[in-house]
Amino acid sequence: MNKYYLDYLEQLEAEAIHIMREVAGQFQKPALLFSGGKDSITLVRLAEKAFRPGKFPFPLVHIDTGHNFPEAIQYRDELAERLGEKLIVRHVEDTIKKQNLSEPTGRYASRNGLQTYTLLETIEEFGFDACIGGARRDEEKARAKERIFSVRDEFGQWDPKRQRPELWNIYNGRITLGENVRAFPISNWTELDVWNYIKREEIELPNIYFTHERECLVRDGKLMATSDFIHRDPEEEIVTRNVRFRTVGDMTCTAAVESIAYDIDSVIAEIVDSKISERGATRIDDKLSETAMEDRKKGGYF
Repeated sequence: MNKYYLDYLEQLEAEAIHIMREVAGQFQKPALLFSGGKDSITLVRLAEKAFRPGKFPFPLVHIDTGHNFPEAIQYRDELAERLGEKLIVRHVEDTIKKQNLSEPTGRYASRNGLQTYTLLETIEEFGFDACIGGARRDEEKARAKERIFSVRDEFGQWDPKRQRPELWNIYNGRITLGENVRAFPISNWTELDVWNYIKREEIELPNIYFTHERECLVRDGKLMATSDFIHRDPEEEIVTRNVRFRTVGDMTCTAAVESIAYDIDSVIAEIVDSKISERGATRIDDKLSETAMEDRKKGGYF
């Protein structure tokens, strides 16, 4: 075999590292959005490969709804401490109080949509001109419209008609005062690519990504983690199941899947056999309307 041949994971890794270095080179105050989920964990490993032995040229930033999975929050804090990198956490609850926002109520109440307000506040507070995120084009149809460098206007809004061409891996980071960019280094990756990379790199993940026994609320045929944050109708059943989470978002809008995948090879096998995307299978907030994700993105959502 040609010693210069790169397998597909090495090609994806090389592209992502190139994008991260482009962000560091083109912007004055970038940040890496980090939630403790598998995609942002993958970004951190890529940042290590891009910038070690030096420090990251950006802080890790988490917009905390206050309704996150405790396992993800614990992982977030432990990872930042182990790496010795700066972690900035801003809380949606503080924004609700500061801006006197109306918190959603009822059966599908979630703070997930309110993250936008806190994210835009945080961008303004620190003067971030680029935010690196772990979005992938295979997640959802609105994500598929996204460029790798996605320009947002002075109000943080995304307009798909203003997306710039990205030919020959040339990324245009020119922005005017007040604008900022969301950069997506793993945009061309799939869920399966992420898991294969995690396996190759032997990356530790929060244990909720693997099968465990959990008490769940049955809602619209989906299994939600029981929590004081989640409104429960009297007729809704509580069951105990062996489950895992394909994606780790706000507890109020993220469902589990029944699973027997106790290790990474079993998870990969499940993904290969799955006919539904991770968000399609587990994210309640994406199903509130046909354009739920795109509407949130146009308002400034990650």
